[in-house]
Amino acid sequence: MAVEITEANYDEIVGNSDKPVVLDFWAAWCGPCKMVGPLIDEMHTEYEGKAIIGKVDVDNNPGIAGKFGVRNIPTIVYLKGGEVVDKSVGAVPKAQLTEKLDAIL
Repeated sequence: MAVEITEANYDEIVGNSDKPVVLDFWAAWCGPCKMVGPLIDEMHTEYEGKAIIGKVDVDNNPGIAGKFGVRNIPTIVYLKGGEVVDKSVGAVPKAQLTEKLDAIL
């Protein structure tokens, strides 16, 4: 299961990371998010130790969503060194998600 990122733990997990970070912005009521969620969970297992794979519930953490300008969900944001280096919006295939992560590893 991907790491739950909240406004309380964001700095500790994401802000201090020396590894690439993938953030899945989602909400419980979002249909396409339910298709992407299991893919993100698989990536968490596959990239353990290489990258941080996290989920941000936009309803409970609007500050984080605002920080990244998330207007549509699901949005997947790729960070390296604390900077956004790539982004995917909408339900996309796992191959596209892993390709973007592999490019920043």
